[in-house]
Amino acid sequence: MPQPLHRHKLPAAMATAATLAALATAAAVAAVAMHAPRAQAATPADAACRADSPATPPRVVELYTSEGCSSCPPADRWLSSLKGRADVLALAFHVDYWDRLGWPDRFASPAYTQRQYAVARRLGAAQVYTPQVLVDGADWRRWPALPAAPKGAAGAAPRLSLWRDGEVLRLRVDAAAAGTGARWAGYWAVLEDQHDSRVSAGENRGEHLRHDHVVRLLQPVAAWDVGAGLQAQLAVSRGVPAHPRRVAFVLLDAATQRPLQAVQLGPC
Repeated sequence: MPQPLHRHKLPAAMATAATLAALATAAAVAAVAMHAPRAQAATPADAACRADSPATPPRVVELYTSEGCSSCPPADRWLSSLKGRADVLALAFHVDYWDRLGWPDRFASPAYTQRQYAVARRLGAAQVYTPQVLVDGADWRRWPALPAAPKGAAGAAPRLSLWRDGEVLRLRVDAAAAGTGARWAGYWAVLEDQHDSRVSAGENRGEHLRHDHVVRLLQPVAAWDVGAGLQAQLAVSRGVPAHPRRVAFVLLDAATQRPLQAVQLGPC
């Protein structure tokens, strides 16, 4: 692994071969069932645990962080302050490249490190760094403020429905007008809140860190034609009482990877 260019930054050209390790980590959390585009189907009328996407898409706020980074706790606290906001979907991705400083982050995954490097390549950035904040897929360095929400036509956002059926989460993405050639993609994110760590080594030695919106599983969904719609499902447990799981789905423009819509379902 290349050495940091300077504190809490690494060259974006670094490549890793962590896919198998990331899949093994994910498999311990959840199992993903087959999914395929198909005709729109109705959501069960008696679904007691259901969420529908809002008319105005929430801002998708991604934080790349590490318990081994002394600059990260303020960003972690800020992300926690976004809890309960319907206009924001917050996601904390813990990266693993600072584990070598002496404290292995138990929430870190090589998959999230690879994701951050992929973002850097897409944005044409020479470096990755922590803490890094993305808002709707774009680098955002002026947190704790958030950028103004883009204006869009009312009701123009794609429609998503998410509901729990026992230990399975089911998703429906309504089809859009066919014939445009546009394609959508997306990803599932399983989130946990209210985690605590007492750090005994590394840059944050002696600190008591608290984390919310921790991504414990990230599962991409391959691109499909917008006119086909999508039904998909994810098998995932509800978690433990101290850290009940939330499940989110983020819909992307397949060409730009820009978030278009998101829906999340709380513990139920």
